[in-house]
Amino acid sequence: MATDTGRPADRDGGIVERLNDRTFRRLGVVGTSAFALGVALFLAYVLLVQVDYGLLVNIVYPQFTFAFLRVIGIVLISSVLSVIAGVIVGLARVSRTRITGGIAKGYIEFFRGTPLLFQLFVIYIGVPQLWIGQFPIRQFNYYAAVIGLTLNHAAYVGEALRGGIESIPDGQMEASRSLGMSYIQSMREVILPQAWRNSLAAIGNDQVILVKDTSLLTVLAIPELLSAFRNINSSTFDAWTPIVLVAVAYLMITIPLGKLIRTLEARADPAAKGGDD
Repeated sequence: MATDTGRPADRDGGIVERLNDRTFRRLGVVGTSAFALGVALFLAYVLLVQVDYGLLVNIVYPQFTFAFLRVIGIVLISSVLSVIAGVIVGLARVSRTRITGGIAKGYIEFFRGTPLLFQLFVIYIGVPQLWIGQFPIRQFNYYAAVIGLTLNHAAYVGEALRGGIESIPDGQMEASRSLGMSYIQSMREVILPQAWRNSLAAIGNDQVILVKDTSLLTVLAIPELLSAFRNINSSTFDAWTPIVLVAVAYLMITIPLGKLIRTLEARADPAAKGGDD
């Protein structure tokens, strides 16, 4: 009796569940389609009505071209240095020496716990004040920008790598040591390649954030993209034309960077390699 009455209930419950799934899927399709349509209409309005294409041609070169190349240069230098320094910080963070691990932890806590803008001010304004006499470095704002971005993002890279290292089972270190490898050899040959693969997504995401953090360099009087926007807006009172250029310039950096990161992730994925074979 319970079995007979239970079957229709289960069948009805399954029908209700399938209806709910279909309803949620349809709501999702409708919601995302409406959002995409709204964004498309807004972009069409801006591009067709708000943008002055005559002004656009005039400001692309030299203002925005030089600003774009300047941002590219700062990003490349800071990105490479932050990854190298981040690997060192990550290794120090998992060091068995308490002093080394403690210093690395303090470094990460400071640079992750204070705003990047504050750190840039400390380097750009504070460091020259420590110098006795005239500060010898000209155009120190560029050096301060690279140093600030490197130190800040090295903390995030180091913490991401620490998480990648700690995700590796302890048995792999023990197995490599039992094969006669030293601790350094085990880290280099066994642990770090896997940790890098595990933390690659987080490191790549941080490098994309680094690109966007260059917008803060306007406070150091570096003529980057937002500085170019402000200069053009103040002289022409046109907001949307330079805004479109700024958006396109940043996307020209972040989209290829994101694609590069996804390519590296795919190459580092052993399952993907096995599937290709």
